Amino acid sequence: MSRPAERAQVRVGQTTVTYLPDGHAWLNPAVFLPASVPEGWAAHDAFLDRRGWFPVSIGSFLIRTADRAVLVDLGLGAVDFALPGAAEFHGGGLLTALAEEGLSPNDIDTVMYTHLHHDHVGWTTRDSNLTFPNARHLVSEAEWEHWHGTAELVGPDPDAVQRPLSEVIGFVGDGDTVAPGVHVLATPGHTPGHSSVEVRDPGGADPRRVLILGDVMHCQVQITESHWSFAFDVDPAQGVATREHVVKDVEDERTILAGGHFAGQVFGRVLTATPLRTWASGLGVG
Repeated sequence: MSRPAERAQVRVGQTTVTYLPDGHAWLNPAVFLPASVPEGWAAHDAFLDRRGWFPVSIGSFLIRTADRAVLVDLGLGAVDFALPGAAEFHGGGLLTALAEEGLSPNDIDTVMYTHLHHDHVGWTTRDSNLTFPNARHLVSEAEWEHWHGTAELVGPDPDAVQRPLSEVIGFVGDGDTVAPGVHVLATPGHTPGHSSVEVRDPGGADPRRVLILGDVMHCQVQITESHWSFAFDVDPAQGVATREHVVKDVEDERTILAGGHFAGQVFGRVLTATPLRTWASGLGVG
């Protein structure tokens, strides 16, 4: 049975990308990946617990390049709750994980949101103040416009997220540079303004790249089963098209995928030397 991922790190040139766990969830696939049931998990049952639920990791990616410290997404926050018959959520570890890297919230200069679902914005504020007071807070404009002024269950809380961000939020788009070697990649579908983040060696000596997926995928199984849409995909058809485009674009040894919701190990590669496209966890990517 797969478990939520722990801290892990890869290096591209002198740039490091570190997964910082905040928490995890257990999800009922019948609710969250309805196209996968009843028979779809037969080849993937190693991911399921005794109830037939699958784990998702929840956290943040810390990018350290030159003198910059960037966080991609802000986890779930200090919460612990269940949706009977559907899910269990546990969060709260991000600041401890950050401290274990020798950093405080004041050291973060940029926060980049892949999108604004509640499990990616949880540490936006603490005690009604921005948790990362010195950081630029960035998101795509389409994503901000989609959620701003709403109070949906899965979206950013109006008081804890939207109002504090409204005074500081900055907009980025496809191809924009967030930090040296760190670029935005538009990957809509899960939400209208969903973005992924590409990390390359700014010096160019290391040809590899890391692609932080956001919610293009929620589990490794979607590499093989790319047609499985997630329950909260705003545009499921576009989500499938984006997923297929991304996976075909990373079928090479120079691309390291970073799936923030992946169980077991968040870093790995796509293997195509088999009848079905598969996920290879880790593979010495560090």
